[in-house]
Amino acid sequence: MAENKIPYKIYLEENEMPKKWYNVRADMKNKPAPLLNPGTHQPMTAEELGGVFCEELVAQELDNDNQYIDIPQEIRDFYKMYRPSPLVRAYCLEEKLGTPAKIYYKFEGNNTSGSHKLNSAIAQAYYAKKQGLKGVTTETGAGQWGTALSMACSYFNLDCKVFMVKCSYEQKPFRREVMRVYGASVTPSPSMTTDIGKKINAEHPGTTGSLGCAISEAVEVAVKNPGYRYVLGSVLNQVLLHQSVIGLETKAALDKYGIKPDIIIGCAGGGSNLGGLIAPFMGEKLRGEADYRFIAVEPASCPSFTRGKFAYDFADTGMVCPLAKMYTLGSDFIPSANHAGGLRYHGMSPVLSQLYDDGLIEATTAKQTEVFEAAEQFARVEGILPAPESSHAIKVAIDEALKCKETGEEKTIVFGLTGTGYFDMVAYEKFHDGKMDDYIPTDEELAQYAAKLPNID
Repeated sequence: MAENKIPYKIYLEENEMPKKWYNVRADMKNKPAPLLNPGTHQPMTAEELGGVFCEELVAQELDNDNQYIDIPQEIRDFYKMYRPSPLVRAYCLEEKLGTPAKIYYKFEGNNTSGSHKLNSAIAQAYYAKKQGLKGVTTETGAGQWGTALSMACSYFNLDCKVFMVKCSYEQKPFRREVMRVYGASVTPSPSMTTDIGKKINAEHPGTTGSLGCAISEAVEVAVKNPGYRYVLGSVLNQVLLHQSVIGLETKAALDKYGIKPDIIIGCAGGGSNLGGLIAPFMGEKLRGEADYRFIAVEPASCPSFTRGKFAYDFADTGMVCPLAKMYTLGSDFIPSANHAGGLRYHGMSPVLSQLYDDGLIEATTAKQTEVFEAAEQFARVEGILPAPESSHAIKVAIDEALKCKETGEEKTIVFGLTGTGYFDMVAYEKFHDGKMDDYIPTDEELAQYAAKLPNID
């Protein structure tokens, strides 16, 4: 189809929405390593995982073989409220940059949670309700996952207990209030309401918290309260499975106009949006059907991929969760209180970690002030105020487009715009007032955390 026939926004029809999630593990030659019992160091069984997670989600977590998994009709009906999401051609940004590159972004902010997180939240709430549970517990960083889960739980009349990383709880009060609108209880983490929270506060007085801390507290509450299970918004295999709806829609929209991307970019904290965006494209690469360049962008202040170790580690600071083999900075690493709260996790998805270790994904870092400069540049020409997390991908997409300007190459770039930044105005205020720093951990700091990694043969 001729270039001038491609619209600004490419929408799929409702009947073109995916009816199945894509499980990239089925096409991986090297499967992600299994979760290990922290006591025995043996692979976790379905029965053991079922004490923490919902039964159906455990089955999805352990499924390395089925390429496609049906999306239940109830979830598909909910998706229709905000999906399919648009794939947008960034014509205005291209013109502003003067680049021959073609830039597209998949926009996941068209729902009240403001992000892609609702794709998995509604699935996890559905399976909890189907199991007859009273409620669920979780952690949240920037608050997008907590907001999405509170919406999903409200829809299914489930109780929702959220532990929000303390620095984000203080920086993003309005997102906290949206969670409360939907009936969730929100507790700053680490708190004094759990044994693990008290321990972390005693060991790290005045700590701003981390996702690892909040996970520990949420798991403790789930295990101690009958009728509750813990749910997670990133990292786990099941979450990347649910988020594959992003990539499946993106690919279908591109295929509709005969467009093949050269570079696919996503921000990376735990890996949910990146894993979801690249899933079907990675499947083609794994099967030898096509080739793409995948770039993961993480904060320079929390560089799991680029400076972490590929090793078994605890998924949480309290060391009560299963051990996962992933790129990690160490479970007791607490990042600086940067404003991309959703990327402040010490590790990375085991699926993405294995793909990165196999050389199928590239990774790079971005400094906080550079990210906000890119966010404003994007907002001024594309009319969307992006979330700080998403803006990491914007930064690298702009960099790649400018490289095309230098070389004259007409590459097609796709990136994930995971959500909006309208609840992140404190962060933008800090940027405007020159009060935002670019803290980067030293090699010596990271070495001390790496030295504490579990000794797993």
